[in-house]
Amino acid sequence: MTEALLDAVRQRLAQSGAAPTPAGVAAALRAQGRLLGDAEVLGAADELRGELIGSGVLEPLLADPAVTDVLVSAPDRVWVDRGRGLELTAVTFVDAAAVRRLAQRLAAVAGRRLDDARPWVDARLPDGTRMHAVLPPVSVGSTCLSLRVVRPKAFSLGELVAAGTVPPGGDRVLRALVEARVSYLISGGTGAGKTTLLSSMLGAVGERERIVLAEDSAELRPDHPHVVRLESRPANQEGAGRVTLRDLVRQALRMRPDRLVVGEVRGAEVTELLAALNTGHEGGCGTVHANAAEHVPARLEALGTAAGLDRTALHSQLAAALSVVVHLVRDRTGLRRISEIHVLERDGAGLVVTVPALRWGAARFERERGWDRLRALIGDER
Repeated sequence: MTEALLDAVRQRLAQSGAAPTPAGVAAALRAQGRLLGDAEVLGAADELRGELIGSGVLEPLLADPAVTDVLVSAPDRVWVDRGRGLELTAVTFVDAAAVRRLAQRLAAVAGRRLDDARPWVDARLPDGTRMHAVLPPVSVGSTCLSLRVVRPKAFSLGELVAAGTVPPGGDRVLRALVEARVSYLISGGTGAGKTTLLSSMLGAVGERERIVLAEDSAELRPDHPHVVRLESRPANQEGAGRVTLRDLVRQALRMRPDRLVVGEVRGAEVTELLAALNTGHEGGCGTVHANAAEHVPARLEALGTAAGLDRTALHSQLAAALSVVVHLVRDRTGLRRISEIHVLERDGAGLVVTVPALRWGAARFERERGWDRLRALIGDER
């Protein structure tokens, strides 16, 4: 099927205003006066529908249940992550313009603008997929498109043990952490599996409890009967209507949450979250970007300072609000796993520091000097 024929069908559909249904696309193809067999018509119809209302040549990759990320850095450089690190695929675009068209159409589907005046976009597609795109010349050579797939089914803690994310028996510790209503953060780098683990742990929350989620992009999918989901919103083209994560946390506090969850703590909302966890909202949790568990206090300090909270006040609130940090890493084979669990304590200067309690072990979690403190928090009498 030539690109000229596909362009002619695109134009006919656009002029007619017809929906790109299989029948409509097939009719537009036959109207070009070409003798096409049924197999050719069906193949072209699928290709065109994918480009017009789907993800084009990326659809087969996004449909693969093992794929978590699809990354396009050039027309002939399409990468996927199936949990073992990035893999170059055989999928290619016709040219750089095709990549740009797909990125702009996906942005439009998400209700966002992507053009020379606004050359990047971060948005969520209707099916939950997280997209980010940058146009040239900001991205050199070609449009860069990143798609993070959100699977509708959350993994159970037992499934994470089977997958190697949690060591044998570690699911019992995580479940005890949730049942004891201990406030915690899950830390790690990009793509370490923080959202996946948080969704699984929220699935262990009691069925009679109400979970309220506040997220920049609605990615958490806990397997729980009572979940309220709030999502931030950017300003419109007139600069009005913006809803920040900080706004969402404030609203969530008025919604009778049994568990207040911030999808990712990345800005001024840290002040509202810490204040909430200090006023009776036990069992709250979230994720935060950090290279190691011991870096989390410094990371929160930086966010709190930027929000106008002085260092002493931040550490005072942090000491009373949070108790545990669960840290995830991706090893050299691409496997996502919990590397360590730390408890939070104050040092001699009154600043909050983390103390290792458990670390990864192939057969089980290995205990560290903070284990007694963690055991007291979760009620483990072993």
